[in-house]
Amino acid sequence: MNAPDKLPNHMRAANGTWPPEGQEEHYRALIAQIGSEIGLSLSSALERVTALATTGKIDRAGLKALRDEIELARRIGIMGQQLARFASGRIRQSPETLSLTQMTRDVLMQRGREIGARGIELRQSMRPIDVIVDATLLHALLQALVDWTLEHAVDTLEFRIDMRPWPPHARLSCHFSHRPAAEVDGDVVRSDVDTPIDQLDTMSWRLVQQIAWALKLGLDRTDGPEGVTALTIEFPQTVSEQLEGVTAIEIDQGFGVSDNSKPLAGAQVLVLAGRRDLRTDIREATRHMGLVVDFVSSVDEAEEFCRDALPQALIFESALAGMRFDKLRASIEAEMPHFVFIEIAQEGNSFALSTEGQRQHATLGRDAVLASLPSALIFELSRSM
Repeated sequence: MNAPDKLPNHMRAANGTWPPEGQEEHYRALIAQIGSEIGLSLSSALERVTALATTGKIDRAGLKALRDEIELARRIGIMGQQLARFASGRIRQSPETLSLTQMTRDVLMQRGREIGARGIELRQSMRPIDVIVDATLLHALLQALVDWTLEHAVDTLEFRIDMRPWPPHARLSCHFSHRPAAEVDGDVVRSDVDTPIDQLDTMSWRLVQQIAWALKLGLDRTDGPEGVTALTIEFPQTVSEQLEGVTAIEIDQGFGVSDNSKPLAGAQVLVLAGRRDLRTDIREATRHMGLVVDFVSSVDEAEEFCRDALPQALIFESALAGMRFDKLRASIEAEMPHFVFIEIAQEGNSFALSTEGQRQHATLGRDAVLASLPSALIFELSRSM
């Protein structure tokens, strides 16, 4: 069997059978790709910094581009860490019955602002189907899948969930065009706007592959000459009335989430804190969790951050909570009713759930940040998945 990087674009990986061969070549290529993508992003950022040092000026567009390039390099580095964890084989799973449909909808809702900001029309056609899978890994797979599609999709992005007739396996499919429709004339593809297929194989795609392999899911991708990519992910362990014999007994009870699995790796967390010492403690407490953590010091900055894309959790200093923050919180909860908020009180060493009317969020004492914030994040984010 060929190594994964040399397989044709029509790809399948079922029941963990791929990649057992050619792994050394595959992961050597991955390491080279990580270095290449980080290098390209940081080289571009360095050019902007050099220009800034020379002229002493940078406009808003240039500043945004600089931030985006640095952010991309950081995300690629984190994805590299995630790939290393999956490749190590040390991740232990706790399969359970989950609604594939509901979790997919929740992820798409959480990423809704980002999708809309890119001018992409999202189409959904989802049959309610349950699957037996590890919840944390399924959530990570869906997030990586959305990351990958948003890197390339233009015009429209379609997600579909249906059932394969036989064997009755759940299928999650996504279709997107990676070239504006106006640039495709009938059956003739303009070579000057063609997207090279290998440009679709970014680190986000590698992460989708690796998580699918870890979950032993079928993976089938086709890149058409007209600039349309179709991906189908097949779930062998599907809960179906027609599929006899699939019961909880078949789930391997020997699995449990291991301490080193970093179940929230790659999740994005925004921290609203004005005190430097608090920011330092939050950074230290989350340093080993593999999270993407961003810091802002005012509600205005938090609003700006959330305008185009929502994080998966917001940690906020209680001293900064007020009418302006309540307005921001209400706008987020209007889109994501189960969005995770964690409040850091000005003093104390306890962790508790606070209720305000219909709202509920975790409250952590200032003195408990280093010891308890990781557990609070795992508890709250796992509960929202």
